[in-house]
Amino acid sequence: MSADKQSSWSYTEGLPDEDDVLLRARDRSYELGVTPVSTGVAAALTVLAATSKAQTVVEIGAGAGVSGVCILRGLGPQAVLTTIDSDVDHLRAAREAYAEAGVPGNRTRTISGRAADVLPRLTDAAYDLVFIDADKAGLPLYVNQAIRLLKPGGMLMLNDALDQDRVADPAIRDESTNVTRQVGRTIRDHDQLVTALLPTGHGLLLAVKMPTSR
Repeated sequence: MSADKQSSWSYTEGLPDEDDVLLRARDRSYELGVTPVSTGVAAALTVLAATSKAQTVVEIGAGAGVSGVCILRGLGPQAVLTTIDSDVDHLRAAREAYAEAGVPGNRTRTISGRAADVLPRLTDAAYDLVFIDADKAGLPLYVNQAIRLLKPGGMLMLNDALDQDRVADPAIRDESTNVTRQVGRTIRDHDQLVTALLPTGHGLLLAVKMPTSR
């Protein structure tokens, strides 16, 4: 990769100007040992949420609220974000971030529990957006559930789709990278999805569920 390309990516990640709400949420992330979405991904989430005109959103992996705040900032005033996380401290931090962002309590729903247990209880084809930023081992299940949950025209967003930039290197065969690589292929080859992989952050994979099979 050329030095110019690396400089362009660094410039892109540094371009968003985050406010105190997001900066405090990032601080809480680091205190909890959680890696938040990058500034570039955070900005992209807001834009994607805004252009989607989504009303119902599921987030798998709360972090400390950085991604949730960014998604909520792109949504309309009646839209609801459902965040799932098994760690109560992460959910508490996320709720704190939502409150600091001025989001009314009736626009967020936080569910404590393993996503593998919670997702099957959610309604088929009831959600406009699903954002996944969770453990790699669970990705195959999360992605399958996300496709089920999405309405026709809904969008799946997968963070760290390049697994810390290791997916592109065929010599790297560890479990995390293999799972991420396979999930990327599964999404790409799914007959009801159209996809794009953005190099923002460590990879943001986007997939839209088409109304009918292609």
